[in-house]
Amino acid sequence: MASTTNSPSTLLTLPNFSIQTSTFLPKTSQRSIFKKKKPFNFNSKRVVSCKASNGKQNDADHTSFLNRFDRRDILLGLGGSLYGATSLVRDPFALAVVPIEPDLSSCGESTVDAGTTCMNVPCCPPKLKDSKIIDFEPPLGCKIRYRPAAHLVDRDYLYKFESAMERMKALPVDDPRNFMQQANIHCAYCNGAYSQVGFPDQKLEVHYSWLFFPFHRMYLYFFDRILGKLIGDPDFAMPFWNWDSPCGMTMPQIYLDPYSPLYDENRNLEHQPDVLVNLNDGKSFVKPKKKDDFYELAKREQINSNLYVMYQQMVRSAKTASCFHGAAYLGGCVSETDIGCTPEPRGGTIENGAHIAVHKFVGAKNPPYNEDMGNFYSAGRDPLFYAHHGNVDRMWNIWKTLPGKKRHDFNENVWLNSSFLFYDENANMVRVKVRDCLDSKTLGYDYQSVDIPWLRSKPTPRRSRSGVGRGQDRGQDVAARRKSKNRRGFPIVLDKVAVRIEIPRPKKSKKKDDEEVLVLQNIQLDRNDSVQFDVSINDDEDDDNPCKPEDAEFVGSFSNLPHGDNCHSETMLSTNLYLPLSEALEDLKINPFEDSIVVTLVPKEGEVSIGNIKIDYVC
Repeated sequence: MASTTNSPSTLLTLPNFSIQTSTFLPKTSQRSIFKKKKPFNFNSKRVVSCKASNGKQNDADHTSFLNRFDRRDILLGLGGSLYGATSLVRDPFALAVVPIEPDLSSCGESTVDAGTTCMNVPCCPPKLKDSKIIDFEPPLGCKIRYRPAAHLVDRDYLYKFESAMERMKALPVDDPRNFMQQANIHCAYCNGAYSQVGFPDQKLEVHYSWLFFPFHRMYLYFFDRILGKLIGDPDFAMPFWNWDSPCGMTMPQIYLDPYSPLYDENRNLEHQPDVLVNLNDGKSFVKPKKKDDFYELAKREQINSNLYVMYQQMVRSAKTASCFHGAAYLGGCVSETDIGCTPEPRGGTIENGAHIAVHKFVGAKNPPYNEDMGNFYSAGRDPLFYAHHGNVDRMWNIWKTLPGKKRHDFNENVWLNSSFLFYDENANMVRVKVRDCLDSKTLGYDYQSVDIPWLRSKPTPRRSRSGVGRGQDRGQDVAARRKSKNRRGFPIVLDKVAVRIEIPRPKKSKKKDDEEVLVLQNIQLDRNDSVQFDVSINDDEDDDNPCKPEDAEFVGSFSNLPHGDNCHSETMLSTNLYLPLSEALEDLKINPFEDSIVVTLVPKEGEVSIGNIKIDYVC
């Protein structure tokens, strides 16, 4: 791959595209990534377009999605046609359309890889007293218990919560209800302890796919039941960290007492209150060393930015189940290098966004593993993890109440019948299917009603360029002012230097309900790296002031939290990013008949390679 000269005037072109590097970030050769790590391998022929659409909620034929694909789609590989997962498989008929299920008999040590160091972690559950596994049945006739906002709990509730947590930590080490055993559940499902039932060579992973929300919902559900059992209160429910509201954007005080069982020493001490979380990348610039007017202004800016981030991830970019939940993850994939067949085909908006940002914000700066919240294998060891995921789960409830015809869950049996194993309050192992947890109220709980201020935080264009108004193509206006000299093709290596690229829009006609989507394909990175980059469209060329979440040009971000799961094989992660554009295009007054837009990629942390960028319509 040819190196590039990093200057404001440097221009890179390829057929139908124009790329420009920018210099508001430190200058670094884009070849540097290959000097440090194994080069990324790309095969552009493996990239295929998403042509599938979400089924209607009341589809009479919802028991199988196979009949909604033509022969060409099947031959291309189901991973390449289902909800935006793009892949080809070596044997097109070897990919069984089966649900995901953990193979308890195969459970082995989880592995955590930090590049130069590697460790094995025993995360498997204790052996069953007998071989019996109970199928989950939702509680009947129980009253609804409410999870309170952590910053609003009273003294009586806190005493009860601390007592329950203390008793959980005091249980015998081999009791599956013990706190560390419960923490290990997350480790086992996130760092390769389980294989898939029927596919012993395929590891199971609950992140970066449509399994993310169901798994964590039931994980918290059984944690609640165990705590309630220990204090004799079946109506007890853990609090949620209300980080999407200004009053909850700092670590909750109830988790900060060093003498409390809710405390964890492996946290970032620089992010203690009054430091606000940054929901876009987890790094806060508000440090209250001196509470002057500048500090108050910076604090207000961070709060507003967080509210715009939430609007972006919950409203603007999450209008379909595929965008909100993430891509399909099917059992029995035969190739670890094919997107859709990896354990991380693609995460949804909240999982990739605020969820990872909060993990990064809390986790300690203790390389190589950034325990506890800063790494998936250890995240469950921090009691604050459960409050964090309480709010993540709350987002699932809220999402389905927002306006939009397509804000409903998947109805495919391959998703509904995927299952997980947990221990209940009586130490029985229980099998739970996704179909069991679609509505938190059927599980007997809901969330305390609090204000949702981000619903009022619709972004606006940050400025109008002279000569560019309604009906004119801002993308072409930006592109027309660039001169190209060098030629280069994909992949794009993104490390320290921002990249601009003109992307053609689809030539086919758009249907009324189609969502125009920016698709970043074959994103490859080391799964053990912390990575972040932002994406904007039709931004101007003010390289010292890139777009922020409050700007209509900002369309989303990509994030990765370290989660290496095998120290002795390929550590590269291959995934995709889907960013809906329709609302942004409308806000920016971009004519629907214009033939291109300009995409800006702004690296903020880590190094990635991007195999292809295109625009498609996802129904």
